Amino acid sequence: MVEIAAVILAAGQSTRMNTRIPKVLHEVCGRPMLEWVLSACRAAGVTKHYVIVGYGKDQIVAKYRDDRDMVFVEQAEQRGTGHAVMCCQDHLKDFSGLTLVLCGDAPLIRTETIKVLIEKHLQEKSAVTLATAKLSDPTGYGRIVRDGYGNIQGIVEHNDCTPEQRVISEINPGYFCFNTPLLLEALDKITPNNKKNEYYLTDALHILLADGYKATAVTAVAEEDAMGVNNRQQLSAAGKIMQQRIQERLMANGVTIVDPVNTWIDARAEIGQDTIIEPFTYLHGQIQIGANSRIGAGCVTTDPTGDGKAAIVIGNEVYVGPGSVLKAPATIEDGRIVAPGSVIGDAPQRTSGENAYA
Repeated sequence: MVEIAAVILAAGQSTRMNTRIPKVLHEVCGRPMLEWVLSACRAAGVTKHYVIVGYGKDQIVAKYRDDRDMVFVEQAEQRGTGHAVMCCQDHLKDFSGLTLVLCGDAPLIRTETIKVLIEKHLQEKSAVTLATAKLSDPTGYGRIVRDGYGNIQGIVEHNDCTPEQRVISEINPGYFCFNTPLLLEALDKITPNNKKNEYYLTDALHILLADGYKATAVTAVAEEDAMGVNNRQQLSAAGKIMQQRIQERLMANGVTIVDPVNTWIDARAEIGQDTIIEPFTYLHGQIQIGANSRIGAGCVTTDPTGDGKAAIVIGNEVYVGPGSVLKAPATIEDGRIVAPGSVIGDAPQRTSGENAYA
């Protein structure tokens, strides 16, 4: 079986976010954006992740220092996507498998998309394969240019497009799969191509095509998934999309969410079959809820430590009354009743009845 590595671009500062936190550590539904990308890669069979870090690198390394499948590679100067991958050359020089290149600020990436990208690459025996998207409004994105037979001829950045090319709806969202030795060959030939003295990864595609190698583009990215996060508005929009996915998954597994629009559930939440979540509930943190339980309207769970490690465990057939607050770490045993408006921490006090908490 072919080995797969991923180079994840996470070095940018993103001035549009107006933040001191590395952009990829901003959370979408309780998980950092980078973590969504890592999770999708792992589920697709990637065994080694090279994370390109720059701005705020110490914060990123500190958060993931225990992840043994991650290697942090510093890009001291941000000189483009091609330069970012160049920083990995020493790590990849003895690797003969496939290398994915993905963006760390694209949390909506799906495991299924990565699998399709890899499968298409292997089927076509290509030097490089990219997953593309078709957008109703492609403004700002690089366009995929194909010939009359559907073969990819290149990627043209929006500002360089002719009027005819600007009407192309197929765009490059930044999902690449390379034959690693050929990627390294192409990187050696890339030259800076603009006033900023930056190197672009898309030039590797053009170099491989010019050298007679095969390139493939597969339209595998849903329109909403193509969105990267460059500002707070896009962060919020990504959160809304991800929240819908989380709730749809839970409902498909037998959880009733009475009012999805007015409910927020952390990506790390595990909720059992036939549990009911009433409106205006905010479930934040590492949370486990058993089967046949009911979480009353306006309940809130919190993780005061902010490290995501403390857990809230709610058993089977538990009733949590409206307006209750549960602070991690907390455990509610099977069959218990939490009175409305309760505030519960690590050791809740029973006040009335065998099964009552207050």
